[in-house]
Amino acid sequence: MRNKAIRIVGATAAVLLAVTACGGRGDTGGSVGSGECRGQQTTGITDTSLTLGGVYPLSGAASAYGEMPKGVKAYFDFVNAEQHGIGGRTVEYLVRDDAYQPPKTVEETRRLVEQDRVFALFQTLGTPTSSAVWDYTNQRKVPQVFVAGGATKWGADTEHPWTIGWQPSYQAEGRAFAEYVKQQRPTATVAVLYQNDDFGKDLLGSFEQALAGSGVRVVAEQSYEVTDPTVDPQLRNLANSKADVLLSISTPKFASQALAGDARNPEWNPLHILSMVSNSRTVLKPVGFENVQGVVSAAYSKDPADPQWENDAAMRFYKEKLAKYAPGADPTNQYTAVGWAAAQSFHKAMDAAKCPTREGLRDAVRSLSGIEIDLLLPGVTLKTGPGDAFPMEALRIQRFDGQHWTMAGDLIETGK
Repeated sequence: MRNKAIRIVGATAAVLLAVTACGGRGDTGGSVGSGECRGQQTTGITDTSLTLGGVYPLSGAASAYGEMPKGVKAYFDFVNAEQHGIGGRTVEYLVRDDAYQPPKTVEETRRLVEQDRVFALFQTLGTPTSSAVWDYTNQRKVPQVFVAGGATKWGADTEHPWTIGWQPSYQAEGRAFAEYVKQQRPTATVAVLYQNDDFGKDLLGSFEQALAGSGVRVVAEQSYEVTDPTVDPQLRNLANSKADVLLSISTPKFASQALAGDARNPEWNPLHILSMVSNSRTVLKPVGFENVQGVVSAAYSKDPADPQWENDAAMRFYKEKLAKYAPGADPTNQYTAVGWAAAQSFHKAMDAAKCPTREGLRDAVRSLSGIEIDLLLPGVTLKTGPGDAFPMEALRIQRFDGQHWTMAGDLIETGK
C-alpha cells in the first residue's frame, strides 16, 4: 500500500503558493502570481488547475477513517462538474495511505510535496501522524490545512503558521465531557482508557483539569499503544476499580473493543463516554446497538444516520450528490459526511483568499469570519483571527438511543 495514490478530480477555489528558498520551484502561470500576489508560491496551482494531497490510514488499525476521503472526493467532483470548479480551477486530489504509521506519513508527505508538487496538504489524519510532518511542511512553507485531528497544538502553537486544524480541539472536548459528568454525576468516580500519544494525553489532561475542585475523581487510568492487538487487559484492570464512569479516549478499533468489553462484563455497568473520533455508527454497529444504549459522546456535525436531519435541505443535498459522485459510499457514514464538510470548508477558505497562492491560503484559514458549513450543527461556524487559530470550538453532548445519536443538551461554547 506504500505507493498507493487515489487521484480525485474535483474543483476548488484559488489556493496559495509562494516560492521561497525552502519552498521549491514556482510554477507560475497567467494571473496566479500577478499583481499584489507576485512573488508568492504558486507550486501546484495554475489558472485552470489545483493539485492537493491528503494522507489517511486507508489500511491498518485506523482504516475506518478511510471513508473520509470518499466524502472529500465527492465534494470536489461535484463542484468540478456542476460549478465549473472553485475559482475556475479543477482539483486533482492525491490521497496517500500511511496506515496510521508516522514513518509512512513522512514518506508519503515528502512524495506529495517533492514529487507530486501539490499546492497544499488538505488533511493529514491523526495526531501522531500529522505531528510527524508539521516541522517539514512548515520548513517548506507548504500549507497543512484542516488537519483531521483535534490536538490542541494545531491551534495553540505559534511556531507552525502553515499548519491549522479544523474540528473542535481535544481540549474543548475534554472540558465538555467534564462538565457533563459534573452535572449528571457530581460525586462520580472515573476510569479512563486512553491512547498513549498526544491525542490521548491531550484530551485526558483537559478532562482532569476541568474536574479540579469538583466532587468527581479519576480513580484509574490505563493506556494502550496503537500497535497493541487488543485493550482487553486494560479493560479488566479498569473494571477492578468499579468506577461509575468509563471515559474511552480511543481510535475506532480500540473504541469498538472497549464497547464490546464493557458490554460483556455484567458486574460493571459504568456510564460509557466515547471520544468523538470514534462515535461513528461503523464503530458501534459491530458491537450491537443493543449493547451501546446510553453511551455518551459529543458532536459538532450533523449525523447523516439521525432521522432528525432527514428533511434537512443540506443533508438531502449531500446525500443526493454523494449518490451521484460516490455511488459506492455509505450515505449514513459519519466520516464520509465529515469529509464532505471539510472539503466545503476548504472551498470557502479558498474563496476568501486574497491571493491564489500558498501564502494566500495560509492567511485565509487564519482569518475566517463566521463561515457557515452546511453539514455542521446549527450554531457551529468557522471563525479564526489574531491569537485564535481554532476554527471550531463549539459542540453538543449526545447520547446513543435506539439506532442513532440524540442530542442531550444545548450547544457548548468552549472557547480556547
